[in-house]
Amino acid sequence: MNHDDIQPGDYGRVAVLMGGWSGEREVSLASGNAVLAALRRRGVDAHAVDLTREHLERLTLDGFDRAFIALHGEGGEDGALQGCLDLAGIPYSGTGVLGSALGMDKLACKRLWAGSNLPSAPYRLLTPGFDPDAVAEALGLPLIVKPARGGSSLGITRVDRAADLPAAWEAARCQPGQIFAEQWIEGREYTVAILENQPLPVVEIRADGGFYDYHAKYESDATGYICPPPLDEAELLELQSLALGAFAAVEGCGWGRVDILQDEHGDNHLIEINTVPGMTDHSLVPKAAAEAGIDFDSLCLRILDSSLRCGGLR
Repeated sequence: MNHDDIQPGDYGRVAVLMGGWSGEREVSLASGNAVLAALRRRGVDAHAVDLTREHLERLTLDGFDRAFIALHGEGGEDGALQGCLDLAGIPYSGTGVLGSALGMDKLACKRLWAGSNLPSAPYRLLTPGFDPDAVAEALGLPLIVKPARGGSSLGITRVDRAADLPAAWEAARCQPGQIFAEQWIEGREYTVAILENQPLPVVEIRADGGFYDYHAKYESDATGYICPPPLDEAELLELQSLALGAFAAVEGCGWGRVDILQDEHGDNHLIEINTVPGMTDHSLVPKAAAEAGIDFDSLCLRILDSSLRCGGLR
């Protein structure tokens, strides 16, 4: 079905799922309300659903025909919600259960990419009682400590001294998933948004202070976004191709975003996949879509179209 042939009534009653209980709740509410307003402007019968654990049990009783998932992090982006919607018989936007679960877990992605000959930075799993000096020797300093299933850079710490590794590990424990240390890549950061399984223009991120953390993502007006960045066509195509390969490797569908670091030698390293990226006024997918000539309202409709195109019930 061509997007131009779809009428607002064809979507039926749409639940815009937002909120949740993860550390990204406030970001999710901002994304969800922006999407809700856009769909309503286009005549879609859209309704806000601030999802709680209890509400999952009532989704089948609310009479919704499909769902736009704007729920970030644990419970919304990790396959749990997708599985509930599958069981409830409600088609939804974006990636299904398997791809969502894989995309949410940074360690699972790194292992999958390694098996697919896709590049990402060297890492070490950090378990209780790990040897900080051995980790620092293996990866070099500085390095970065991450929770495998955290989002929005929550629980992530740059470490410049081996002695600071235990504290970084403790900070990461506040987020779900295993904890790992990753080699710090000094260079440029890029992101490639994917819409209808095709890449949008590349965005370069220039964070004030060099670390794209929660503040730089959602609160700072000093963060720079360059779209398109000053790269030649071959370099841009390489970034887009790498993003598509990484997205396909985890069985991503419909829309998403792939983050990439490019080191000082020009080599690219995959950071992570977002299967439900942010849709706030600071978010990257709307910036890339705008560069491609797609306004925010049209972007939201095309994401909702993935509930028709990604197999509906997976």
